[in-house]
Amino acid sequence: MPEARLVIFTRYPTPGAAKTRLIPALGAAGAAALHRRLTEHTVAAARAAGLPFELWTTGGDEAAFREWLGALVVRSQGEGGLGERLLRAAAPHPVIFIGTDAPDLVPAHLRAAADAVASGRSVIGAAEDGGYWLLGLPEAVPGVFDGIAWSTDTVFAATLGRLQAAGHAPLRLPTLCDLDTPADLPRWPDLVP
Repeated sequence: MPEARLVIFTRYPTPGAAKTRLIPALGAAGAAALHRRLTEHTVAAARAAGLPFELWTTGGDEAAFREWLGALVVRSQGEGGLGERLLRAAAPHPVIFIGTDAPDLVPAHLRAAADAVASGRSVIGAAEDGGYWLLGLPEAVPGVFDGIAWSTDTVFAATLGRLQAAGHAPLRLPTLCDLDTPADLPRWPDLVP
């Protein structure tokens, strides 16, 4: 089986458009600066893990992302809901999806996910808020992204149920916390601009 592609979903750190749920606590510029740091952290972890990765983006053109983050593969997420955009980015398999909201992500998490997928096993990392911070698929799983109530506390359970219904027994990585809301900020005081 070929090595899994790591697909990082992110957006350009434009004030007012990035980390909008943090704007009440940090202001538009502060929320965008925090998003910038989180994306840089995620890209650094991917590079340190040694996995081939692609940045699937919104809110900026390819040149802007390369100027910011260096040489890398940049693709547009395109239009539609999150499920549609994930499905668009999924092929070819195997693939591992991550966002940029998990400050505790380390290269070892990504290597563990890649090892699981290389052995033909799906992998998922739960987020404390009921979502997931990583999803790895060795092959297409029809319907895995359909009808998910994104940004709710049911995303992990619904996705796990779909994987199991398709005959997968995914490896479960450690539960991490996403940095999404003002209540999350005290956990990572060094990240706050």
